[in-house]
Amino acid sequence: MTATANKENLQFQTEVNQLLHLMIHSLYSNKEIFLRELISNGSDACDKLRFEAIANDSLYENDGELRVEVEYDSKEGTITVRDNGVGMSRDEVVNNIGTIAKSGTKEFLSKLTGDEKKDSHMIGQFGVGFYSSFIVADKVTLTTRRAGTPVSEGVRWESDAQSGYSLENVDKATRGTEIVLHLKEDEKLLADGWRLRNIIRQYSDHIPLPVNMRKTEAGEIKDEWETVNKANALWTRSKSDIKDEEYQEFYKHVSHDWEDALAWSHNRVEGKYEYTSLLYLPSKAPFDMFDRDNTHGLKLYVQRVFIMEDKEFKLMPRYLRFVRGVLDSADLPLNVSREILQGNKIIENMKSGSVKKVLGLLENMATNETEKYQKFWKEFGKVLKEGPGEDFSNREEIAKLLRFSSTQDDNAEQTVSLPDYISRMKEGQEKIYYITADTHTAAKNSPHLEVFRKKGIEVLLLSDRVDEWLVQHLMEFEGKSLQSVAKGQLDLSKLESEEDKKAQEEVEKEAKNIIEHIKKVLADKVEDVRVSHRLTTSPSCIVLNDQDMALYMQNLLKQAGHEMPTTKPVLEINPTHPLLKRMEAETDDARFAEWSSVLLDQAILAEGGQLEDPAGFVHRLNRLMLAIA
Repeated sequence: MTATANKENLQFQTEVNQLLHLMIHSLYSNKEIFLRELISNGSDACDKLRFEAIANDSLYENDGELRVEVEYDSKEGTITVRDNGVGMSRDEVVNNIGTIAKSGTKEFLSKLTGDEKKDSHMIGQFGVGFYSSFIVADKVTLTTRRAGTPVSEGVRWESDAQSGYSLENVDKATRGTEIVLHLKEDEKLLADGWRLRNIIRQYSDHIPLPVNMRKTEAGEIKDEWETVNKANALWTRSKSDIKDEEYQEFYKHVSHDWEDALAWSHNRVEGKYEYTSLLYLPSKAPFDMFDRDNTHGLKLYVQRVFIMEDKEFKLMPRYLRFVRGVLDSADLPLNVSREILQGNKIIENMKSGSVKKVLGLLENMATNETEKYQKFWKEFGKVLKEGPGEDFSNREEIAKLLRFSSTQDDNAEQTVSLPDYISRMKEGQEKIYYITADTHTAAKNSPHLEVFRKKGIEVLLLSDRVDEWLVQHLMEFEGKSLQSVAKGQLDLSKLESEEDKKAQEEVEKEAKNIIEHIKKVLADKVEDVRVSHRLTTSPSCIVLNDQDMALYMQNLLKQAGHEMPTTKPVLEINPTHPLLKRMEAETDDARFAEWSSVLLDQAILAEGGQLEDPAGFVHRLNRLMLAIA
């Protein structure tokens, strides 16, 4: 390989520099993973070439035996990892190595604490990949050429992780990528055949193509190559022959995750269509889980030949985007295209079956391993809540898996299931009551809960942003409709005694005059004014129509630039409250109007709404307090 152009010296992105520094200093206790990461990348490159070569056989360049090779030189203190996969062009080298093209990188880095132990786990969620080379090397030289391009279009990238990197064009006779690690002085013992073989067998035994090293005899390295790993697709083996440690290592290969998987499901499906699935649940959410463009976690194979990533054809619905693993079909053609996959019956069958397997895995965990399920829920609960709106056919199964906070204990931790709630419903109670709010504190302190607390009726406290979306699509569960305590007319007549009903009727009768007076004052601001069945200690609250979005969500959408329709709320008052008694005795119409406006503004604020005239509210409140004083 010879240079054909002058070197170009470039600088890393700021984010790359930060990540390199953190990786070098935080992952020192797990330094052997560098080899796993480089071999996994080589394996992926070979998979991609195999897929591209289906349409263009010339990409193999008369070398169809795909492999990863590992060499070492103990005297020079180097380790070399090469593959004959798809390789990279100059632009791809810059994009893939000189930059981190992951959205949310800055946000990720801002969350790092400076605590090496904690940060190492976060870096694992981000994905270590190629940069893990610098854990053991003080200089890395990467030489690559994309399959199908001229020999002269090879590219050499080199960096010491301190002063940016250099880039130059070189002649490279073979396609693929070669990475030479110039080991740090205190890491040169890694350049040892026995040690490298052990690392490969520990971390990369499951890689479904050969990882080769040169044979050694009596300490002498021979020209002959031998395969170090098992080199067969782990998912094709019998479950009884696979150890948990092997499952975990394969998970780290397929997901590039740092942590062990939380659980997995390995199944061979036979019948009209035949396929194998190996599906994993991660133990930690990736940092970019809510990025709409993030890569889905499944890989599609056809008869053990890699076809493409899930992001191309959505084998998993969005609400299960955290699932990682592989699907291997025995029925799809090897030259399958994206167009063939759209609406394909085989794909739809695999997708449906895989979703059922994941939901079954979660249901089993929720039933038999509640602590483990709570760990899952803390990481992925907000994503799973998207399910009822996306997957109508599995809505009931998803609903059983959902967890919420409730007034049962007012705890912010979401542990209450819908079956739990139903089991505690009062005699005569026909609805599942809930309230949505911007925070858990706002939800549990809402005035709308007062009558429910008085009567001992449990209410679900929903404070995740996704909850407003959830309740628009999950309208009932096991025949019980879900009802917001802050929307529409509240009818608790079946849970009230005759004495309670008569007392309420008497209150409404006595409040007729003040209701009419407030209606007249607030005619242009509210749809109606009525006596509340909800309030016991607060003077007022606003009630939205059943189809209206919560005020805090309306505000968020307005801030994001969305046009929101203008709607008027209903103002409900508690005539037994001292403030309303004070208003009843007010003879000054102007002051009564100010009290009425304060009642409405307070109710809007308590609901998480935003006042059109905050300064006006403050002035009115000050005047009224001074008058009382």
